[in-house]
Parts: sequence; structure tokens; C-alpha cells
Amino acid sequence: MLNIIFLINSWLSSFHQPGLCITVAALLHYFLLAAFTWMCLESVHFYLVLVKVFNVYVPKYILKCCIAGWGIPAIVIAIVLIINKDFYGNGSQAESNPFSNFCWIQENIVFYISVVVYVGLIFLMNTAMFITVLIQIHAMKSRTSKRSRFWKR
Repeated sequence: MLNIIFLINSWLSSFHQPGLCITVAALLHYFLLAAFTWMCLESVHFYLVLVKVFNVYVPKYILKCCIAGWGIPAIVIAIVLIINKDFYGNGSQAESNPFSNFCWIQENIVFYISVVVYVGLIFLMNTAMFITVLIQIHAMKSRTSKRSRFWKR
């Protein structure tokens, strides 16, 4: 959906309908955040599978992942829309503005908080999970090689 909305965004903004542009910008923002949220959930799943292998039972795991994956971005978008729906829009209609035919977030502060900070936190979370998994795999490999040397003797 992110790709589809991104590709038709310029065409839809050419209709010069403010409501349509706000909707398209909000949907583009939502699906962008949802894609990154699902990437974060995948790293958590990766951690559970490779590090916490045994005794990991999470009741209704898929339901909880779906609520987080689709719900957290929806909360962010709802907050932005509640504060001011005009944060989304088409920008200036001047010909000198190369982004005038694209519906997106118009306020820099809103963009930095709701996209850059959000993606940055997910990047830090994914990096932490990746390092933890690498350490666990390295420790597991060390234990296995020690056992095999013991059995070879």
C-alpha cells in the first residue's frame, strides 16, 4: 500500500482537493510508519526465535503483533490529525516549488518528530536486537566448539 499510494500521490494531488490531499498524505504517512513498525516486530521475533528459544510462549502472539504493527502507527497519525489536520497538505502551489504536486507533511517539526524520531527509535531497537542475536550466536558457537573438543579427546 505504501508503494501504491506513493506512486499515485502526485496524480491525486493534481486534483487540488484539500481533503483528498490530507487523506493521501495521512495514508502515506501511516503506511510508512507501519512498514517500519513491522520491521521492528520482525527483529523482536528474530530475538525470540534465536535467543529465547525455549519456554517462550506468548498467548495470542499474532494478534498482539497485528495490534502493535497496525495500531502504533494509527495512534501516531491520529495524534497528528487531532492536533491539526492541516499539518498534511500539498504545500505551496508555486511553480518554483518542486514538491508542490505531492501530498505530505507540511510542518518540519511534525515531520521530524513523527517520522525521523520514530524511524530512529526503530533503527536503535533493531540494532540492539541484532547485536544481542550476534552475541548469542557467538556464545552458542563457542559452547559447541568446546563440547566437540572435549568429545574428541
